[in-house]
Amino acid sequence: MPEPVIEIENLNFSYPDGREVLKNIHLTVFRGETLAIIGPNGAGKSTLLLHLNGILHENGSVRILGETLNDRNLRRIRARVGLIFQNPDDQLFCPLVYDDVAFGPLNLGYSPSKVREKVEKALAEVGMSGFEQRAPHHLSLGEKKRIAIATVLSMDPEILAFDEPTSNLDPRARWLLINLLKRLPATKIIATHDLEMVRLLCERTVVIDKGQILADGPTDSILNNLELLRTAGLAA
Repeated sequence: MPEPVIEIENLNFSYPDGREVLKNIHLTVFRGETLAIIGPNGAGKSTLLLHLNGILHENGSVRILGETLNDRNLRRIRARVGLIFQNPDDQLFCPLVYDDVAFGPLNLGYSPSKVREKVEKALAEVGMSGFEQRAPHHLSLGEKKRIAIATVLSMDPEILAFDEPTSNLDPRARWLLINLLKRLPATKIIATHDLEMVRLLCERTVVIDKGQILADGPTDSILNNLELLRTAGLAA
């Protein structure tokens, strides 16, 4: 049996204004999977991802790599679950690329030489070697997105969660990113509207709408179900 690395049971979440965003979510993700979460804007995809490393938490149980997420293990779990935001400017806040990618390893207490090793390895993985002394705000959107991924890879996470990774990219940058995601060996959860990418990368797809899971199954079966996609606002 494949090993479960994420186990979510009866997860509910409402924002302070009372708007219910997640309703009774049950989801298991297995080691090595590349799982897509698809749904219209406002369906709850991003909110669900934010529960995977404790940025948000409310009612329900979230187990990551066998541990129930709580305040005591939050720091450890955040090093094992890398969350990559839709907008890389939300992730890049240092004057130099090196500093952004080094931030996580430094906070984990690594020595300066180990930090350099982690930065070089992470940048090489995303095809951005040599950008260490560049200013992130001078980079293209595609370059920023790859640097944002490197900031997470530098901590050697076992799980990667991506929020709309290909949004707003030109065709060349989009394909570069898709090929990068294909190469990454970690367990991957990808929240997206990009159904072509889903078909290429994800063996399993979850459909979410109005905070509820409508379907969970093999990607080809989900994407060939036009009635389901129409119900979820993903097809005309």
